[in-house]
Amino acid sequence: MVEILLVLTLVAAISTVGLLALLVSRARSAEREAREELSRSLATFSQTLTAQMGSAATVQNAQFETLRGAVEQQLGRIQQDNSAKLEQMRQTVDEKLHATLEKRLSESFKQVSDRLELVHKGLGEMQTLAAGVGDLKRVLSNVKTRGVFGETQLAALLEQVMAPEQYERNVATRPGSRERVEFAIKLPGSGDAPVLLPIDAKFPQEDYQRLQAAQEAGDLLAAELAGKALEARVKLEARSIAEKYVEPPNTTDFALLYLPFEGLFAEVLRRPGLFDYIQREWRVTICGPTNLLAYLNSLQMGFRTLAIQQRSSEVWKVLGTVKSEFGRFAEVLANTKRQLQTVANTIDQAEVRTRQIERKLKDVEVLPGAEALQEDLQLEEKPAGIVVRLPKDESAA
Repeated sequence: MVEILLVLTLVAAISTVGLLALLVSRARSAEREAREELSRSLATFSQTLTAQMGSAATVQNAQFETLRGAVEQQLGRIQQDNSAKLEQMRQTVDEKLHATLEKRLSESFKQVSDRLELVHKGLGEMQTLAAGVGDLKRVLSNVKTRGVFGETQLAALLEQVMAPEQYERNVATRPGSRERVEFAIKLPGSGDAPVLLPIDAKFPQEDYQRLQAAQEAGDLLAAELAGKALEARVKLEARSIAEKYVEPPNTTDFALLYLPFEGLFAEVLRRPGLFDYIQREWRVTICGPTNLLAYLNSLQMGFRTLAIQQRSSEVWKVLGTVKSEFGRFAEVLANTKRQLQTVANTIDQAEVRTRQIERKLKDVEVLPGAEALQEDLQLEEKPAGIVVRLPKDESAA
């Protein structure tokens, strides 16, 4: 039985194998046919595609040629337009540049001519200044004119600070002497005669210039010699002022020596003990432009204070007169007040009478507006008296 089953299984397996082999052979033949059909289709498609691409290439070549011709024509027109516009722009730019260049050149030449004219004026002014410096040098080189220069500067300072009646010019300060000081300030004295303060201007230029030249050259020996010469000259001038112009009680017991330049005054102050020696020995105070101006201002303030003190008594007299007049004014004011009070009382009485009259007229009838107008018209046509009804009982009002 088992053998029969085995045989049957074997036969079934062989049949299956044969069937599978048959199916495989059929599948291979179908696949081969499909490949052949696909090859033919591909060949046909390739031929069709080649033909279509050839026609498309021909059409594209024709269109490209047409487009290229149109583009070339358009580019030619654009190039011509650009050339024309560039030429127009070039001409415009050339005209603008030419006009601008001419304008700028004209302005530049005008500025240069103006500057040259200013330079010419400056050269003229420099020549004038050089001539003025030469004149000043000649003035300062002359002793007499140099003294006039210091005197003029001193006069300008006095005119700036003092009143004309507070100083004198070219006055003899010592009785019986012919020496006259350049300026003298009037100070209040014990009597009516003022006490004079002499002021004289000095300008030892040569010694000062030699000292400056030696200091600039670095020559210590020459600077020392020039400094000693300057000290001797200043002492000599101070002694001369003290002997010629100082005479108490007609003058103060001291005088002022004016140096017209601050540099010269500073050099004198820089000398050890020179300022104190001259002030102590000869009673002469050395002043420069700055401290002389301050000294004159202080004197002016003293004059004002003295004037206030002298007029204080006059002020008290004026105040006494004002006080008495003010008492009389108070009396007149009291009389005026009484008169005004009388007028006020009269006005109050008139107001009382006015109120009484108003009470009397309170009950008087007044016509309305229309009746009053008609009554006015009647009065214009025929004058007639207006009858009013007075109250019967006047005391009731």
